[in-house]
Amino acid sequence: MSFLGQLNPVQQAAVKAANGPIMIIAGAGSGKTRVLTYRIAYLVDCGVPPHQILALTFTNKAANEMKSRIIKLVGEKANAIWMGTFHSIFARILRKEAETLGYSRSFTIYDSDDSLQLIKRVMERLNLSKDQFNPNAVRARISTAKNQLITPQQYSEMAKELFDEKVALIYEGYQKQLLQNNSMDFDDLLVNPIRLFQKKPDLLERYQYRFKFILVDEFQDTNHAQYVVTKQLSARQKNICVVGDDAQSIYSFRGADIRNILDFSKDFADCQTFRLEQNYRSTKTILAAADRLIHCNREQIHKKLWTSNEQGEVVTAVECSDDRDEGREIVDLIQMEITEKKLDLKDFAVLYRTNAQSRSLEDALRRNGIPYTIVGGIRFYERKEIKDVLAYLRVIVNPKDEESLNRIINYPPRGIGETSLNRLQSFALSQGIGLFDALKKLEKISDLPDRGKKSLSEFIEFIEKHRTMRSEISMSEFVRSLVDELGILTIFKEERTNESMARWENVQELLSAISEFAALRPDGTLEQFLEEVSLVSDIDSYEGTRNVVTLMTLHSSKGLEFPVIVIAGIEEGLLPFYSSAIENSDLEEERRLFYVGITRAEKKLYLTYARMRYRFGDPAYLNQSRFLTEIGTENIAERRSKSLETLASDRANGTRRVTDRPTVQRIVEEDHYHRDFLPDYESESQESVDLRQGAIVKHEMFGRGKVVAISGKGDARKAVVQFDDFGLKSLMVKFARLRPA
Repeated sequence: MSFLGQLNPVQQAAVKAANGPIMIIAGAGSGKTRVLTYRIAYLVDCGVPPHQILALTFTNKAANEMKSRIIKLVGEKANAIWMGTFHSIFARILRKEAETLGYSRSFTIYDSDDSLQLIKRVMERLNLSKDQFNPNAVRARISTAKNQLITPQQYSEMAKELFDEKVALIYEGYQKQLLQNNSMDFDDLLVNPIRLFQKKPDLLERYQYRFKFILVDEFQDTNHAQYVVTKQLSARQKNICVVGDDAQSIYSFRGADIRNILDFSKDFADCQTFRLEQNYRSTKTILAAADRLIHCNREQIHKKLWTSNEQGEVVTAVECSDDRDEGREIVDLIQMEITEKKLDLKDFAVLYRTNAQSRSLEDALRRNGIPYTIVGGIRFYERKEIKDVLAYLRVIVNPKDEESLNRIINYPPRGIGETSLNRLQSFALSQGIGLFDALKKLEKISDLPDRGKKSLSEFIEFIEKHRTMRSEISMSEFVRSLVDELGILTIFKEERTNESMARWENVQELLSAISEFAALRPDGTLEQFLEEVSLVSDIDSYEGTRNVVTLMTLHSSKGLEFPVIVIAGIEEGLLPFYSSAIENSDLEEERRLFYVGITRAEKKLYLTYARMRYRFGDPAYLNQSRFLTEIGTENIAERRSKSLETLASDRANGTRRVTDRPTVQRIVEEDHYHRDFLPDYESESQESVDLRQGAIVKHEMFGRGKVVAISGKGDARKAVVQFDDFGLKSLMVKFARLRPA
């Protein structure tokens, strides 16, 4: 157990307190992951069989990182630990026990888009207007109800308004259709284990004996269902250890309940509590600003973060004229920090409250040729072409999955019209059978057009053929054969557009992902692959290795850290976010969200705000956020953007400057230029190279090209290159890694 020497005294005490309920309050940057990892390794070293340890996390990324660290500490036996996200662990249990609840083990997991489509379909059957009853709002109500363990019948009894009465009807139909489709949504993965354990107490007892030690990461993010199921599992042994930080509870919109961590010591009266208060991440100045801010919250567990790190630079707040000016100022800040401190682009993250704020930031970065990546954009597995291929695989694994079946029945187009589909669905309803079973009885559907009957017959033959083929060849070969026979790659190639080629590349990447899965998991099944991709989160795909500026929402930033953080839009109504009056509980969560953003910064923190910002298409004139005052003037230095300084100087001198902002037409032309010619990203810093107009160069992504123009000096130097295969690109020389061809 030599690894214990790497911990401070409080961390050591938390690791070694083995038995009974334990709560570890881990302040930002206090080594939470290390303590959780070492605690598990300590249990294994003390002789606890690894398969009797259950560790629950909120991201696959966190689970994988912790397990790899534990393996380094105690060896390969750590592979037997049950470690993963709540959803993946309980999906694993449900795969074994699904028949008890009326599902088969090959059930499909629906993501939020699948759930929404099913809700829309249920609403159509109930003749409910999507304009009058917003499907997204309906889905949110149903999700909240499930997380609170409220059944459709209970929801109906509680309904007081028309909207909730209709939600109750949709909720009931939605659950029935999920069961008929042999499918579960994300919420079901948490609710169904509770139902399972209530239905079979002997099964609960078996898992209670199985898991002698239970550890829960990010406990402040648990919802009611997660709290109940962990309490069920730990009721017999009572060896439950929860790790979290109430000051970082920011997911109430997903159902997270801060009371779970605030009241844990009341629910477990003999609970031991450890406070990790030494911060290893940030400077004293940044930490002081965060501490002053969060102490304005009333609902919290008292803690006082401290650090032995350097004092560091003061926090800088920058006032800008509008969001466009804010984008330019942030670009200037990045370029200045790179020049003065020799930093890389990957050392910077720009955080914001809403996704809509990214547009002006992206515009500014593109115009200056600065590569960036957005965390939380369209996830790979949510892209249309990927979902289309996955839908085929889902139907082959689970023919009852009608959402996937409806998605692919006429894709690629095979001449199956609305009339044929409606008659097929009417037949299925009249016979009380599923859509897939109806496809096997086409000869009994008398009013089906001949062309539609022929196309549907060919479709079901295709599916049945591949259901049989699946067991005859390897997973990788099977999926490649399926995609090849579908002909979608050929379709994408023949379109010969940038969009179609991007789709072609994405499908190829999916095939590579399946091959990689099969290579790493020789015994892995197609069901397991589909389950894994359905549970991938935004942050799971973030690696942080590419040399690009990172853009993300404050919510997405939790758990990450960067040398330099810029938080944009520090304005009333935006951060804190509200449109009318704001409840104190909501205000405190917004404050916690800002606290999370501040504590991502290691060395330097910038805060920017604008006098005017376009919101919902209209100009809004905003005041700086109350949170800036709460940070404390001793921790912050305020200044104005260059454009505001110039304006103030002109006014002082009595001069009136003609605005140098581009006209609308010039903005359109400029945006069009940058959309066509600027790359989305580059990967490495550029070494010094002697470029001149006419030189033949090589780029690691775009290949061979000819330099047609050079502009700018120093770090701002740009080259416009005509590439043989990719056309004209405008590149920042510093980052483009151009080489003589």
